[in-house]
Amino acid sequence: MAEQVLESGTKEIRFRQAIATALADEMRADKSVMIFGEDVAVAEGPFKTSEGLLQEFGPLRVRDTPISEMAFTGAAVGAAIMGMRPVVEIMFMEFLGVALDQLVTEAAKMRYLSNGMLSVPMVVRASCGSGLGFGSQHSQTLENWVSATPGLKVISPSDSQSAYSLLRAAIQDPDPVMFLETRVLYADRGPVDTSLKMEIGKARVLRAGKEITLVSMGQMVKVCSEAIKISGIDVELIDLATIVPWDRKTVLDSVKKTGRLVVVEEAPLSGGWGSEIVATATSSLFAELKAAPFRITAPDIPVPYSGPLETRYIPTKEDVARQLKEVMTTGKTPKTWWEMEGLK
Repeated sequence: MAEQVLESGTKEIRFRQAIATALADEMRADKSVMIFGEDVAVAEGPFKTSEGLLQEFGPLRVRDTPISEMAFTGAAVGAAIMGMRPVVEIMFMEFLGVALDQLVTEAAKMRYLSNGMLSVPMVVRASCGSGLGFGSQHSQTLENWVSATPGLKVISPSDSQSAYSLLRAAIQDPDPVMFLETRVLYADRGPVDTSLKMEIGKARVLRAGKEITLVSMGQMVKVCSEAIKISGIDVELIDLATIVPWDRKTVLDSVKKTGRLVVVEEAPLSGGWGSEIVATATSSLFAELKAAPFRITAPDIPVPYSGPLETRYIPTKEDVARQLKEVMTTGKTPKTWWEMEGLK
């Protein structure tokens, strides 16, 4: 792994390297940690997120599996109940569909069904999101599949540091964690302090501001950061990082200060995680709001395969900036880009 040392304890590495480094550090610290999935061993993962692990830890702890997400996710549930800490890799999140019974019905319910006698300390990692031209069947953000499941924690890091620190926290957690990796971020570089710990369920305020609270996660955090620069508005940017449980205090404290809330999601409009945040802020802080909270999302259509259409599909920095400026000047919820163009 090529890396650039910046200062004591900090190095600049790619997002995918941060994942591999977190896995290696946890495997060194705890012999019960193991990883398995399709092509994770010899090929070092389809996106090189398990680079170097087979050589260091051997085939007993780094295992290639058959192409059966149902089987190896179920095996992870059993291994976790028996005292291991398995990390399962789902190559594309869409493939999780055939393993939802093991994750949602078994892993997420085991502590409840056993009256606290059993725990399932496992992590299911899955790549997700658009931007690489994988088409409608391999480019979705499907966090709503798992975010409504009691017993599961759901995480989505936005940079190398949060990928490293939150993956280590997920592996150490006593209960099952869904760890969503936006694959377009895999090549991004960023500083990582391996001594920095992050807490599951704790959002990050990346930029303080007084006029609008802007909440996002995954690759949309970068989009929002760039939108703020061109908007000229004093925006408070929050990286939610954890969808379940989400950090109500940090978000609501910010909205109390700004009086405005905008949530930016990569996923389609219907059923997104941002709906919960908008609903909570509206019901809790209605009298303190200066404008109606709203969401900026993708439209309710499959992810296009065409490069130009895929780029247009998800929120862009220009469109986020437009909507931020519009709500500041008019106080009204802006139209979506597809509404402006007369599309349904």
